[in-house]
Amino acid sequence: MDIKAIITETVQKITTDEKLLEKFKKEPIKTVEELTGIDLPDDQLEKVVEGIKAKIAIDGVGEKLGGLKDLFKK
Repeated sequence: MDIKAIITETVQKITTDEKLLEKFKKEPIKTVEELTGIDLPDDQLEKVVEGIKAKIAIDGVGEKLGGLKDLFKK
């Protein structure tokens, strides 16, 4: 099982679907289980959820910083 690939795929699905993102915010473990089909104990899935949250946060910061470069083009 490639955890990094699972996280990357799940982040892509969650960030491109507003309903999934809201569901993930409310019930992250259940949402990850449904998206991946992986049924592990919650404490083990929590590590995957934390990885997903971190990747979403990093991607969001990158997008915001990317927008800053447009300020300096004027």
